[in-house]
Amino acid sequence: METMALKAKAAQIRMDLLKMIHGAKTGHTGGSLSNTDILTALYYKIMKIDPARPKWEERDRFIASKGHSVESLWCILADLGFFPKEELETFSRFGTRLIGHPNNKVPGIEMNTGALGHGLAISVGMALAAKRDGKGYRVFCLMGDGEQAEGSVWEAAMAGSHYKLDNLVGIIDRNRLQISGPTEDVMGLEPLEDKWASFGWNVVSIDGNDMEQLLRAFESVPAVSGKPTLVMANTVKGKGVSFAENVPHWHHHVPNDEQLALALAELSTLIERYKLEEGVSS
Repeated sequence: METMALKAKAAQIRMDLLKMIHGAKTGHTGGSLSNTDILTALYYKIMKIDPARPKWEERDRFIASKGHSVESLWCILADLGFFPKEELETFSRFGTRLIGHPNNKVPGIEMNTGALGHGLAISVGMALAAKRDGKGYRVFCLMGDGEQAEGSVWEAAMAGSHYKLDNLVGIIDRNRLQISGPTEDVMGLEPLEDKWASFGWNVVSIDGNDMEQLLRAFESVPAVSGKPTLVMANTVKGKGVSFAENVPHWHHHVPNDEQLALALAELSTLIERYKLEEGVSS
């Protein structure tokens, strides 16, 4: 997929997740909107995956340590054919597989996540297994910035560096807001890049809502031999919906009918613009 097509795809995924959350009357809206560009870059361009063979041994692995923002992931997996798109209508309903956190009963999900601070440790184990088994797959782990207050994250960071796991990519959705307010008020994280670098990681800081920057960062991995990479993806919580951007209330706010219509109109306009720009560039 070319860059403009990826931007349009991300806008479409945002529309899908908003409709899904609106229908279910529950969901983590703000964080799913902020991580959509990251997941779109990974799933449609970067990772080696095969929806027809979700357990393909050579597949790249993705761990959503930030498991509560699963809505964008569900929409992408459905769009790629890991499960029927119609199943999105069952999100958070009784008996569904599509619960509010990743569920490994669903094809394409490597592990159940949601208890923050666990994903990177599991990712370290997966990346170490690949090294010891002589496999070429990579492991991508998406974390939240509020999650950086968990001590287990830093234990895993030490292990990733110690074992020289250059097949491991940690990604922080650095939108600077968590459920109880700005991250720097809840538990100050800065200087966050310096902290990761001091733990022996190659740190790349980008605009996490800029598709070109995301692709450059992910395509360069492994950028430094013998070092895991940390992509500091600086994002906007609620990205793509003007009235939700950088508003803490939208962490898990559900759009009403009017808000949904406004958001879908904004995103539809974006898609048309990207399609027009794609036609001009081609």
